[in-house]
Amino acid sequence: MSTTADLVAVLKKELKGAQMTYADLARALSMAESSVKRMLARGDMPLSRIDAICRALRLDFGELARRVAETQPLLKELTPEQEKAVVADKKLLLCAICVLSQWTLEQITTHYRLSEAEAIRCFVQLDRLGIIELRPLNRYRLKLAKTFRWRPHGAVMKYFREHVLLDYFAGGFDGGAEGLLLVHGSVSRGVAPAFLDRLQRLAQDFAQQHQADQKLPDRQRESYTLLLGMRSWEFSAFTALRRRTP
Repeated sequence: MSTTADLVAVLKKELKGAQMTYADLARALSMAESSVKRMLARGDMPLSRIDAICRALRLDFGELARRVAETQPLLKELTPEQEKAVVADKKLLLCAICVLSQWTLEQITTHYRLSEAEAIRCFVQLDRLGIIELRPLNRYRLKLAKTFRWRPHGAVMKYFREHVLLDYFAGGFDGGAEGLLLVHGSVSRGVAPAFLDRLQRLAQDFAQQHQADQKLPDRQRESYTLLLGMRSWEFSAFTALRRRTP
């Protein structure tokens, strides 16, 4: 959650950006410069004073609140309780997956059998869970880091393992822009993390391209799901055939 320190930090940044000194602000507030410095150092000021500072900066209070919110750390993963709440409601899970792809409310209700009221209800729940910050006109800001991932042994991945994987791999992967690669080999333990890093960068490239192509009309875009994985693993049926070492 935002703190007074975050608010003061943003105000100082705005002062610097406006090239306004403490002396300039003091004159605008009809205060002594020493009082302004003390006020910002302590972070102890009423809302009326914050409003006056915003007027001096020609900054809307709502915009200030947004900039403070954007300074908050983004989530790299949810808590177990948050994930359980997401999978407990399949419409909520659908909306959670959609907002990860930055879909608008209109896109969700157009593509899926969700009424606007149902989608808004889900948005409100996602806001309460800390996944998005809901804004006017049902817009939102995603509060997840680029490195966000579902907990490896959490409720969401458990749901996908049980209900989604077979559905995904049932496809032929033979479309014009589809493919399935299965590569097995032994590499040094020191090199293995570098391959995982490349996979993560590829996932980020895919996500960034998705963002860049949102300006294109729907008819020029196609939905894809990129599944990347790397694991020290051997098929259990093959493991059963291994020779026992003395």
